[in-house]
Amino acid sequence: MDAVVMAGGMGRRLGKDEKPLTDLLGKPMIHYVISALLDSKNIDRIFIATSPRVRKTVSWVSDFTRSHAGVELIQTPGEGFVNDMVMAVERAGIKGKVFIIMADLPLVTGELIDRIINKYNEAATPALSVHMRLEVFNNLGLRPDTVFHKNGGFIVPCGINILNADRIHEEQEDYNLILADEELALNVNTVEDLAVCEKKLTKAYKRIIQNE
Repeated sequence: MDAVVMAGGMGRRLGKDEKPLTDLLGKPMIHYVISALLDSKNIDRIFIATSPRVRKTVSWVSDFTRSHAGVELIQTPGEGFVNDMVMAVERAGIKGKVFIIMADLPLVTGELIDRIINKYNEAATPALSVHMRLEVFNNLGLRPDTVFHKNGGFIVPCGINILNADRIHEEQEDYNLILADEELALNVNTVEDLAVCEKKLTKAYKRIIQNE
């Protein structure tokens, strides 16, 4: 399955010029997302969709692709998320299923991506959307932008979808995968989100060092 990383947004609420390049413990945020996709056992090619608004990101991705086979840059006009996503899928020449992910999910892992894809393969629907339980955000002290009511509870879209690329212009029936992994709740949009994310990553690095 091919993947498209949506990386054309600005970081005004973060106080940054370009959100994908937001520094997170010495690395740009988008680096973590690409690394997770590279670690996945189910992802083949990776396309990074940018826009004219993020010229520095375009330059960074261009440099990254020179040393990483299977990662390619796709430039879109920056005319809205859906329009740019559709154009990225078409320009990449993707056929069959496509994994769509936002560039502001730095705690995602290859294991999580594979778990989502495996669930999609079981779901028997053309599409899948990943949501988080609202209580996960509450426990982290975060306030999500969008909340839906589902089966007597509240869920939050986390910025990951699997679609049928051959029907990319059509509305597709999707399976709502509802998870409780804190890593997917950290969709970094604000300074508060970034601070929580930095704490989580720091703790994770300390655990790795202690186990070595």
